[in-house]
Amino acid sequence: MLGDLIAASHVVTLEQFPDLVAKHAAKVGWLDVQIYLADLQQVILCRLGGQACGSGGESESAPDAVRVEGTLAGRAFQTGGIVAGGTSEAGQWWVPMLDGTERLGVLRATAAPDTEMDAQAAQDLRNLGGLIALMTVSKRGGSDTYARLVRRRRMNVAAEMEWRVMPPRTFATDRVLISAVMEPAYEVSGDVFDYAVAEETVHLALFDAMGHDTAAGLTANLALAASRNHRRQDCGILEIAEAVERALVEQFSSDRFATGILAELDAGTGALTWTSLGHPPPVIIRNGRTAVTLSCSPAPPMGTDLGVPPTLCRDQLEPGDRLLLYTDGITEARDHRGHEFGLESFTDFLIQHHADGLPVPETLRRLIRRHLAYHHGRLEDDATVLVLEWSGPTPYRPARVEALAGLPEHTTPATALPTPWTTHDTDAP
Repeated sequence: MLGDLIAASHVVTLEQFPDLVAKHAAKVGWLDVQIYLADLQQVILCRLGGQACGSGGESESAPDAVRVEGTLAGRAFQTGGIVAGGTSEAGQWWVPMLDGTERLGVLRATAAPDTEMDAQAAQDLRNLGGLIALMTVSKRGGSDTYARLVRRRRMNVAAEMEWRVMPPRTFATDRVLISAVMEPAYEVSGDVFDYAVAEETVHLALFDAMGHDTAAGLTANLALAASRNHRRQDCGILEIAEAVERALVEQFSSDRFATGILAELDAGTGALTWTSLGHPPPVIIRNGRTAVTLSCSPAPPMGTDLGVPPTLCRDQLEPGDRLLLYTDGITEARDHRGHEFGLESFTDFLIQHHADGLPVPETLRRLIRRHLAYHHGRLEDDATVLVLEWSGPTPYRPARVEALAGLPEHTTPATALPTPWTTHDTDAP
């Protein structure tokens, strides 16, 4: 069935996709399959083929929108596990949809009366959810329907630029997990995050451009493009910082600037190299309970043309460390009484939810909901957080990666493929 679905999908539009999926799934006993995609803020699950997300409309067979909080569909999205429907939904299952480790939404599938929900059926559903996620991603780049569906209100021009250039919000290997969040999702102006992996090196970047207008978005986009351009030419961190400085000065004549963190992690050893350009320093959460702020002499923001060279700093991560990069909008924003959210509240929240064992993307989703609630739903500055967890010299086994990222349970036998975490006995015959 999966092969037939792939073959039939090449020349269909995203709008035609729900009917195509339902038709092929019904052939193997899964009836009325519906696709629900998470809105930009991951608060609502929106039915593909339905009305605008959150409009309240319903089809004859399925609601157009389901909340993430307090629903069975939301539980599947939050935890990455298959969730059975309630007593009034016998035979229904909610299945997570993931593009790699990026959470897109969930499927709702109804089993035919003679279908037994055993281990093989569960794996078939996981495979279907994974394939539909990959196919959705392949279609959304050329579709305005996707963007309209997952937006609950008008987006400003700067935010339109930012969301188009940043990488997926979650990425994982057996050595590192990276996850990020950014608010206000529809009015963000000057924050961007970036990461990339090249062999054993993990590149990280976070920029915060001055201002809260379209020019801030242009500044952030230029900083990100200059950073990527020189990183891909094998330039080091200091060279990249200087290249961003030149690009901003040439374009804006020192009228616009951006603070930032540039970092590289050796995924084999945990050696962290980084520099601060007028930006809050990184924080490490160690042993799941202690927050350690890193120290380094900061250079001026990029684009100021002050001629002060950045400093290269080095630290050593320990196995299981979580590295936090963030913008000041997460710590310095004040509520209506003038009280800051603060670094301590920020790190305490992450430590608490680390202890609860939640997947990292779900922890960050809840963090940003808490942050918005603290500020009564309105932020005066962009708030961005990027978290990286390092496995240590020994790569994580699949079950650990799945728990961190909120992936469906791993069911492929460990011996099916050679893996980095498998110990090989070179003396064996």
